[in-house]
Amino acid sequence: MGAATFCHPLDVIRVQMQTDGAYKNTFDAATKIYQRAGVVEGLYAGVSAAYLRQWMYGSFRIGIYAYLLEKTQLQNVANGKEKNDITFSQKLAMGCCSGGIGSFIGTPSELALVRMSGDSKLPPAERRNYSNVIDCIARIGKEEGVTKLWRGATPTVFRATLLSSAQLGVTSEIKGYLSESGWFGPNGAYFYGLPMMFCSTLCSSFVANIVANPFDVMKSRLQGMPVDANGKAMYSSMRDCFIKSVQSEGILVLWRGFTPAFLKLAPYTVISLTLADKLTRAVTGKDAL
Repeated sequence: MGAATFCHPLDVIRVQMQTDGAYKNTFDAATKIYQRAGVVEGLYAGVSAAYLRQWMYGSFRIGIYAYLLEKTQLQNVANGKEKNDITFSQKLAMGCCSGGIGSFIGTPSELALVRMSGDSKLPPAERRNYSNVIDCIARIGKEEGVTKLWRGATPTVFRATLLSSAQLGVTSEIKGYLSESGWFGPNGAYFYGLPMMFCSTLCSSFVANIVANPFDVMKSRLQGMPVDANGKAMYSSMRDCFIKSVQSEGILVLWRGFTPAFLKLAPYTVISLTLADKLTRAVTGKDAL
């Protein structure tokens, strides 16, 4: 919840930049959103959806990864191998699995976040004016059908699979390397291991943002696109969204919103993964990553 609260304005800026080419840069987007709708209705629009997403997607993703990591470690010990003799490809596979499952479960909250974050940029007559995340999800289910709560699930799962694979796998790999290097004290224990976790999670968030941003753009566009009275939408699929976006705006459109996405992802990754790792260690005596 702490990470979601701190980083949410960057999420709003990211969504609006990815779905609207009217902004020159991150600062321009932040300024215009603030001028148009203020802090609460502008930069913090949809924060309740961010909390729900954190609870559904974030909790499942980290929990599944920690479970898979512990199972692999126990299997290594049972086979007479070193506990942490886990390859980088295995860690990436664990991240893919946990991210894919968590993101599919959390797609309704992700859809609500995109809808609520982008509502203020629409003309007043076209705004949906959701009061909170529960109202948003209930209205989508009632007005568009329950299955539409998973609109954009394909790019959402692809994005989360790549994002989690890079975030969790790269964090684990760098953490293991730094722990053995002695740069941060014996087993990386200098200052409770926080500097080591900061470096590990910061590097992983940059890698994750590079590989996941194209799917993030398509996800935002599919989930935020208007639907006419006949139910006809702007894009028919992820492939259609990709082709139309690249043809009309160029290949670099796939990395639109990269700066706010990274500025949001970096502290979010540092805070959430460090808290998850330290709380898991405090409660169970085992590492989460």
